[in-house]
Formats: sequence, structure tokens, C-alpha cells
Amino acid sequence: MTRDRLYRVKFVNQNQLMEVYVREVFQAELYGFVVLRDFVFGETSTVVVDPAEEKLKTEFQGVEQTWVPMHAILRIDQVEKRGAATLTEISKDNIAAFPSPIYTPRDVPEV
Repeated sequence: MTRDRLYRVKFVNQNQLMEVYVREVFQAELYGFVVLRDFVFGETSTVVVDPAEEKLKTEFQGVEQTWVPMHAILRIDQVEKRGAATLTEISKDNIAAFPSPIYTPRDVPEV
């Protein structure tokens, strides 16, 4: 019996750190992108509602798959069980290194 794989993916999108749970993660045919497919969110029948998870749930509602730029992905973990999806605002006070380009073009001499 094969168990269903579950991945926790952390990525940056518009000054927000998003942490989502998906069943499939793979490299896209479009160079420089990672595909996230089959999002997993918590049950809505509970009394306590996490506003961050609800915001992510509504943002990805009806989305079959999404393409995330490779340089925006911070971490991908294979996990045994789902935790809470989180959405964290990135403070302007925090300083982070700007992502470097995937490749650097060679210097072309002028003719």
C-alpha cells in the first residue's frame, strides 16, 4: 500500500511568506518555475478558524495547479501530516539578500 505524499512548501509572494501543503511538487516545463498541485487545507467544520489559513484557502480556491518562480521558493519539505497553512507579512525592517540570477550572461565583446 502506497501512502499519499504530502509536501510543505514555503515561498515568497508580494511581501508575504506563504506556507502551503500540497500533494504534488515538480519542475515545470517552463524554465525557472516549480508547479504546486493538489492543495490541502484544514476542515472548515471546526469552531476555531485561522484567518491566515482561510485567506490562503480563498486565494487558492478552485486552483488546480500554480506555477511559482524557482527563486521565490524558500523550502520544500516532505511531511507525514498536515499542519496549519500560514501567511506572514514580511516586515520592511527585515533585510534579505536579493535573489541572484539563475545564470549570468557571458561578456560579449563589442565589435
